[in-house]
Amino acid sequence: MSPSLRRGAARPKLQSPDDEMTLTEHLGELRVRIIRSALAVALFAILVIAFYDQVLDLLRAPYDRLCESKPEDFCGVTVGPDGQPSLFNFDPIEGFATRLRLGSYGGLILAMPVVLWQVWRFIVPALHAKEKRYAIPFIISSVFLFLLGGALAFLTLEKALEFLISWSGDDVSQAFQVSKYVRLVMLMIAAFGVGLQFPVLLVFLQLVGIVTPEQLISQWRYAILGIVLVAAVITPSGDPISLAALAIPMSVLYVVAVLIGKFVQRRRRLKAPAAT
Repeated sequence: MSPSLRRGAARPKLQSPDDEMTLTEHLGELRVRIIRSALAVALFAILVIAFYDQVLDLLRAPYDRLCESKPEDFCGVTVGPDGQPSLFNFDPIEGFATRLRLGSYGGLILAMPVVLWQVWRFIVPALHAKEKRYAIPFIISSVFLFLLGGALAFLTLEKALEFLISWSGDDVSQAFQVSKYVRLVMLMIAAFGVGLQFPVLLVFLQLVGIVTPEQLISQWRYAILGIVLVAAVITPSGDPISLAALAIPMSVLYVVAVLIGKFVQRRRRLKAPAAT
């Protein structure tokens, strides 16, 4: 193992934002963080591939429930005698490629806590001591919101599929390709998880003084419009159900982020006279 990856290896330690690192030191630190994140993604990807059948059964559960609750012709000829819909391969190598794709998506999603921690550890030397203390709350909230977004995407997937199938036409029979179905589900989970990181970013920007709660309040109309546009762009299915399922929580969390910023601002103002 490279010495730079071992705990306790000699790497520049900054005590305050006034300390400086050379470009080479910055690149070296970035390389270590990227390698650690990549290793975490690879390990979780191997785990997902090892349990591929169980993970695939979990991902297709919303589609199975939808087909069971609808008439036989709703999901087309893909429904078997047991009432369960089938997913298809149309290429000899598609099965292998789908396993790798599912492992990549799943590895990245499961390794997100490690990735977020490495990102934070990379930027933390540039922060003041009072800002560094927010590291653990930021990581916990980021992971929680990412998991919440993924769960929300999974819970709304059945309604999204129902909308998409119903709009395909009465004379169209459904036959879903397994690789594209897996890609849709995993991208939905990732999009919702990333979308709900938006309030964490807003809180961080308020803490470091880049924006103020007053600015966010005054621009709330443009913020809501921007949230809807972002939700429309990052939801891979493009259906209005998924858009609303992502835009509404993001809008609510926008308000929560502003309230947190107001609370922190008030505490700082109360402490300011005592400090002087």
